[in-house]
Amino acid sequence: MPRMSKKQKQEWALFLNDRNRIIYNELCRKCRNDCKQSFRCIVVLCPKYLSKRRTNKND
Repeated sequence: MPRMSKKQKQEWALFLNDRNRIIYNELCRKCRNDCKQSFRCIVVLCPKYLSKRRTNKND
């Protein structure tokens, strides 16, 4: 794996772990869409993800 430049490291800082590897959120790892989120964040908004725990607002 090629090394990242200083500029790339600054751009990807939210996604890099302690070994300087890009890591995505657990829900995003297996997702085929390109709207990936960082492992440091909770899933804020993902138009493709529907949770089984989600409640209906109409009830």
